[in-house]
Amino acid sequence: MASPLSHLRVLDLSRILAGPFCGQILADLGADVTKVERPEGGDDTRGWGPPFLPGADGGRGDAGYFLACNRGKRSIRADLATPEGQALVKALAARSDIVLENYKTGGLAKFGLDYEGLKAVKPDIVYCSITGFGQDGPRASQAAYDFMIQAMGGLMSVTGEADGFPGAGPQKVGVPVVDLMTGMYAAIAVLAAIARRDETGQGEYIDIGMLDVAVGSLCNQAQNYFVSGKTPMRAGNRHPNIQPQDVFPCADGHVVIVVGNDGQYAKFCEAIGRPELIEDARFLTNGDRVRNLDQLMPALIAALSADTMKGWVARLEAAGVPCAPINTVPDVLADPQVRHREMLVHLDHPVSGRLAMLASPMRFRNAPVAYRRAPPLLGEHDKEILAELGL
Repeated sequence: MASPLSHLRVLDLSRILAGPFCGQILADLGADVTKVERPEGGDDTRGWGPPFLPGADGGRGDAGYFLACNRGKRSIRADLATPEGQALVKALAARSDIVLENYKTGGLAKFGLDYEGLKAVKPDIVYCSITGFGQDGPRASQAAYDFMIQAMGGLMSVTGEADGFPGAGPQKVGVPVVDLMTGMYAAIAVLAAIARRDETGQGEYIDIGMLDVAVGSLCNQAQNYFVSGKTPMRAGNRHPNIQPQDVFPCADGHVVIVVGNDGQYAKFCEAIGRPELIEDARFLTNGDRVRNLDQLMPALIAALSADTMKGWVARLEAAGVPCAPINTVPDVLADPQVRHREMLVHLDHPVSGRLAMLASPMRFRNAPVAYRRAPPLLGEHDKEILAELGL
């Protein structure tokens, strides 16, 4: 059965994470994605380890970082600084629907591989440029990485323990979340442009900036500022608007409890053996609890010390109170719900045998996601693609 994008071809000139992650999303959806890499070393992330897969000769293979965002693609080598490399990219563009690139602003124009250059060979091309700061503005020429953008975009100012608590200070998120969100926004944008192209016959140039994505993702924290005029601050794991929502210590570790409304609060108080907290005037409504959280927390912590993490999860789930253990990555993969949803897939890697990978979270009834290829070796498909182009 054909996947949703099996009719599309993607030319992926991007490296590192945001662009390749977008390309992997499109590949999972069935698009034929050709990844163009420099002849020596390829995508930088092939060397971003350890850990590394074993190589063909028993030496070092590709890093886990590269494997995480290049599934489903074919790899061909090209030196974009040479006439031959430029001719190859133009030949690939002439038969492609989408181009992804994340070179510095203006970096591909000198090779004739910018939007105008490739539009000349494919007028209806959808061309997506991903950069740190977008195509214009005072920082447009600067390079950027996820860590930088988490800092500049305000995310780290609201992530981490609050001042006055042990371990206080700004923290980055444990995965490169801005890169990943940028890749997802890029995928949304190119598919929107393809839908418009199919209606009008007109291609598109898309400008995605990582800082724009980070700012746009401040969401409720920014809106809280617009409404209140108060600068959002780090609050550890405490939710700024809804309480009690936090990481709570228990007898043998910690448990996440997410009380979302007054009804759940009443169930929560009953489940932890503190029903008197339901009618306490200081905590009657969510707004009361947010304002008087410092008075509420000691009572909750004392009550939760009476049982284990597993015990509280079982009791609170039975009471209808949202809660969760803090899982490690192996714990996540062993979770019965995650296993039922088949979030782990295995692909045949050309030199390393069976390769475990996280599955796509997208589920289609009529046109399923396809896992056709493991992440490619550098230049693995040179001959195959050149033959298709008659070169």
